[in-house]
Amino acid sequence: MPALVNYSGDDEFYSGGSVHSMDSSLLCSIGSHLEAYRPPIKRARTSSPFASSGLFEEEKTPSIEVLPDECLFEIFRRLPGGQARSSSACVSKRWLMLLSSVRNSEICRSKNESSDDVDMVSGNEDLELEDDGYLTRCLEGKKATDIRLAAISVGTSSRGGLGKLSIRGSNSTRGVTNLGLSAVAHRCPSLRVLSLWSVPSVGDQGLLEIAKECHLLEKLDLCQCPSISNKGLIAIAQNSPNLTALTIESCPKIGNESLQAIAQCCPKLQSISIRYCPFVGDQGVASLLSSAANLSKVKLQALRLTDFSLAVIGHYGKALTSLVLSGLQNVSEKGFWVMGNAHGLERLVSLAVTSCRGTTDVSLEAIGKGCLNLRQMCLRKCCFVSDAGLVAFAKAAESLESLQLEECNRITQSGILGVLSNCRSKVKSLGLVKCMGIKDLAVETASFSPCESLRYLSVRNCLGFGNASLAMVGKLCPQLHHIDLSGLCGLTDAGLLPLVESNEAGLVKVNLSGCLNLTDEVISAIARLHGGTLEMLNLDGCSKVTDASLVAIAENCLVLSDLDMSKCSITDSGVAALSCGGQLSLQVLSLLGCSKVSNKSLPALKKLGETLVGLNLQHCNSISNRTVELLEESLWKCDILS
Repeated sequence: MPALVNYSGDDEFYSGGSVHSMDSSLLCSIGSHLEAYRPPIKRARTSSPFASSGLFEEEKTPSIEVLPDECLFEIFRRLPGGQARSSSACVSKRWLMLLSSVRNSEICRSKNESSDDVDMVSGNEDLELEDDGYLTRCLEGKKATDIRLAAISVGTSSRGGLGKLSIRGSNSTRGVTNLGLSAVAHRCPSLRVLSLWSVPSVGDQGLLEIAKECHLLEKLDLCQCPSISNKGLIAIAQNSPNLTALTIESCPKIGNESLQAIAQCCPKLQSISIRYCPFVGDQGVASLLSSAANLSKVKLQALRLTDFSLAVIGHYGKALTSLVLSGLQNVSEKGFWVMGNAHGLERLVSLAVTSCRGTTDVSLEAIGKGCLNLRQMCLRKCCFVSDAGLVAFAKAAESLESLQLEECNRITQSGILGVLSNCRSKVKSLGLVKCMGIKDLAVETASFSPCESLRYLSVRNCLGFGNASLAMVGKLCPQLHHIDLSGLCGLTDAGLLPLVESNEAGLVKVNLSGCLNLTDEVISAIARLHGGTLEMLNLDGCSKVTDASLVAIAENCLVLSDLDMSKCSITDSGVAALSCGGQLSLQVLSLLGCSKVSNKSLPALKKLGETLVGLNLQHCNSISNRTVELLEESLWKCDILS
């Protein structure tokens, strides 16, 4: 075999006369070697004795494919430049996978290699360049395969490889496995952000390769990865000192051990989110909170935590600025009370609590007293919080600026008015969603102090919030800029008019979608009194609003850019009037479901289209396809939905 490897040409092989003079045993030996290796030879003449004897009936084409993987590996890592490697990867699946297995550190590079790689990589239309300078790629569904990952890793390696990779879902038959993730690890050592969602075939081995090669990893997101366990995450922790953000969701094999490793090995960790991980408990969370000195954002949802974890958060969370607690069914009132009274959450700015039984009047007041810099508070489905606790919290939380309440059904009108009265110089935003305990009662507002600071009011789908409640809020809060009253089907002009008329600051954004009983009277008043400041008006589903409102809008609204008249009772006359507004420069207009608007509105829509960037004509049954085509030809800058 060495003689064959060192063989230098045809003449040397055939020197010495006729083939017939060769020893037959030597001929058979050479024939056996030809099965493995065949150098280029001269074509035999047809009169040659060999041709007629049939000894070599089939001539085999020389091929590099007969070389074993080890030889190809050595060849590939010596290819001159990234373009040559990318071209070689296109030859076959075997070559692609072999090239992807070559680690970036194993490539033999020349000094001027990068000069011929830029065009090849920049021509890849699937890649995006992040603002911070590294390449990013997102694979979703059927596109998420090992082959595609291997191709991406080889194609980008000459530019330093990917900096951010997101995989959303996986091909059902040939999805992403440890092999594909290993290819990324080998060729993209500069990977900084990795996100894996719903990739059941990726396990610890793939994560171990990432940990071994990608030491610059900063953010890791694991969602619905049932094959990844503590082993893989511990390896990441031990090899990723720059890790700053970690998200774990629905990973049933990840538990306390991996969190303890994160706490010990990742001193730069700033943000962590853990959701629906049944084996994560007090031990892991306590280790994390007590060790991670730079941790500023924490989200814990549906975990088997007890009062102990909240006590640790309250004592050690000195760097926390944002805290989200959701579905912690084993945490009692004592846990939240201790968290507030520990006085360790002095930097906490935002707190959101959802479906936690321990959130009561007593614990809520303790949180208000202990979190001196708390500005944003959100309570969802906290069924044990009543008016007394809410008002006590509002008094204690001296820095409170935003309060959001969702499905807190023990909160009544009295509690809302009490909050506004006690936060008269600080709260800027109030949001109520599906708070069914609020009933529309007429109360004398003289006993309440006005709230001059409130700028944003959102009351959505609170069926008991009606005319009396809104009128009182309007009188107490004369400086409102934004109001969202969507879904208040019981609201009429009598309730909204006092707010509109008493407002002193000028309304900027008004959302009245689903307010079925509002009429032209209050809409015209909004246009007349606030036309100089109004930028957005949503009247979706206000079926009693007619052309008269469009006339008022055209005459009075100077800065309106977004108008939604979906399912209103407007006609061609109203659209024509709107187009005649000399100072009106709409950018977005929705006429969805306006069945009385017909082809006659074509000239008016063309005129409005001079400034429009978005026009919604869906379910306008009186407008033909031909009219839409004419609009598309004329308004080529406008995105038209039909």
